Amino acid sequence: MCGIFGYLNYLVKRDRRFIADILVNGLHRLEYRGYDSSGIAFDSDEYEGQIDDPSSKPKRGCIVVRQKGKVEELEHAIKSLENVDWDAEFTVHVGIAHTRWATHGEPSAVNSHPQRSDEHNQFVCVHNGIITNYKDIKQFLTNKGYKFESETDTEVVVKLVKYLYDKHKNDKISFQKLIEMACSQLEGAFALLFKSTHYPGELCATRRGSPMVIGVKCADQLAANHIPVMFSKDLFNHQNTKDSRNDVHLSETTSSNLRGVFSPPLMITDQTTSELSVTGNDRSIEYYFASDASAIIEHTNQVIFMEDDDLAVVNNGALTIHRTQHGEVTSQSSIREIHELKIELQQIMKGNYKYFMQKEIYEQPESVVNTMRGRVNFNTRKVVLGGIKDYLNEIRRCRRLILIACGTSYHSAVATRQLLEELSELPVMVELASDFLDRSTPVFRDDVCIFISQSGETADTILALRYCKQRGALILGFTNTVGSSISRESHCGVHLNAGPEIGVASTKAYTSQFLALVLFGLVLSEDSISKEPRRKAIIDGLQQLPDLIKKVLQCDKKIREYAEALYKESSLLVMGRGYNFATCLEGALKVKELTYMHSEGILAGELKHGPLAMVDDTMPIVMIIMDDPVKTKCMNAYSQVQARGGLPVLICNDDDEELIKLSSRNITVPRTVDCLQGVLCVVPMQLLSFHIAVLRGYDVDCPRNLAKSVTVA
Repeated sequence: MCGIFGYLNYLVKRDRRFIADILVNGLHRLEYRGYDSSGIAFDSDEYEGQIDDPSSKPKRGCIVVRQKGKVEELEHAIKSLENVDWDAEFTVHVGIAHTRWATHGEPSAVNSHPQRSDEHNQFVCVHNGIITNYKDIKQFLTNKGYKFESETDTEVVVKLVKYLYDKHKNDKISFQKLIEMACSQLEGAFALLFKSTHYPGELCATRRGSPMVIGVKCADQLAANHIPVMFSKDLFNHQNTKDSRNDVHLSETTSSNLRGVFSPPLMITDQTTSELSVTGNDRSIEYYFASDASAIIEHTNQVIFMEDDDLAVVNNGALTIHRTQHGEVTSQSSIREIHELKIELQQIMKGNYKYFMQKEIYEQPESVVNTMRGRVNFNTRKVVLGGIKDYLNEIRRCRRLILIACGTSYHSAVATRQLLEELSELPVMVELASDFLDRSTPVFRDDVCIFISQSGETADTILALRYCKQRGALILGFTNTVGSSISRESHCGVHLNAGPEIGVASTKAYTSQFLALVLFGLVLSEDSISKEPRRKAIIDGLQQLPDLIKKVLQCDKKIREYAEALYKESSLLVMGRGYNFATCLEGALKVKELTYMHSEGILAGELKHGPLAMVDDTMPIVMIIMDDPVKTKCMNAYSQVQARGGLPVLICNDDDEELIKLSSRNITVPRTVDCLQGVLCVVPMQLLSFHIAVLRGYDVDCPRNLAKSVTVA
């Protein structure tokens, strides 16, 4: 969803142009997340005194630039600024930036972030997520005389911070305590980054439900490979003072929701310094804050993954992480480790390709190898998944397997459900995370719940994970992102190793999820003698798979020709059954995501129960018919479509003479094991949707209204 980027340099001399370029480039790296507007905030030139206190020391003001549309339009707006000394140098500076995906209020400059506390930009804030109780807070602040210029929930947050500052400024309240107080009032999911003219050189970041990662870059060695967490004591007494009750006219419910407004600030129980700093004489250091590591990797590979309810504060070049102590501290992790990112900058660049999606489609021969690397020994035909090996006995003894996911990840679960049932001989449920939560589905201690997510930050999937975890189920996570929320909150899991995926429409992550689940099934059945022949056939098929995908990619020119015949159409039906029903669902989703055409994945066995009414000689249709156990049934469906004037494009095996003779409109794929055929069949659908979108002139990497990482429910 929204993209957050922040940059703080301490004792590192940077000019204003360099700082603005870093912020804008960070936004470019986050464009793939989906957005409709953008903005940045950075220091202006000094002015005398403070707005509300002329006797105070001079402090720098803050320039906020916001623009609807692409980041390039923001760049143009920045360059158009007048009376800005771009060569001015700063030894210490804080800048924040944001790409917005609209949730509250239409895409516009005034609704873009950073949102500000007042016309003097005393506090500015960028936000990813949704504040669910913003209306109550907004009403309270409106009653106090605050005026709102935007429709966003984020403006409510930054104005609440300003209100709390004005209320407690005589207490010389720190930036950390101020943000702790404000965030204690917020409900919902959020990642927030704050900058203030009252706290020059300081930056505060916090998260709850939305991702945030901190990059660290310094000349000398860091003092430690981890940072301790400082716990704050929650001293709120939940009772409003007499003065506070007289001060506001809100309902009792709203007052209790805003308890921190009427209570003392948080007090630090441990006053000892627990900070990340630099050893040696050179204390210069730079910090990068971002929604994900792709915006940081070009600057540093040393990162800290923030956890829910962490508050990160940089002051005088030192980073501290704080948490509010609710109950026993022992139940919460007391350190945050510094991780070394393994990805390289070239992995998030387009290279010789025009689009990220095109690059990622063509990377699939390598990405499937990476998913299997170190896990499959093709000589001994053994499969090892190190992330779950300690839990295998518990998994085999479970009542049922529940696969829970959203979107493309859900389709990978549908694609492998039949094989998992066959190999494990366990009941396998496949659930959409949002529907799973809506139904309050019964979950038991002897269930195994598998959560699948490319980003590991999908909001509905995380909520379903916590729902199942509370009920005592064993939690497995299948993600493509190290350090993500799902990977941290699962008991065990499997990393996909597909590499960074930038295009919003998932391609290589789908095939890697597919294979990871196949490997999971193979591991579960390794002690079954009766399934040994089937396991060997699948493992042999896995060994050949990368070369077979390369053969499918050679059909690109032919698939483009079909795209040229289809791109002016308004609808496309994709039909199949058995192992390839999931391919139909995923193919139709790709068409919808990229081309904005109506498209539907139809189970061929359901054709006579309604979908056949849509078939005539004008309806574009793709049918997937493989030489597998359901081929005869698929042929019946083909005959029914043909009898109604339908002229489907067939996706079939390259050695199936019967089907190739039956229709000249075909796309052929190599033969492999039936349960792996879906990996090969989905590639033509990926290419077809890609080419239709290009022919229609659409942005393939960033489809309208969509985001790569869906971090709000």
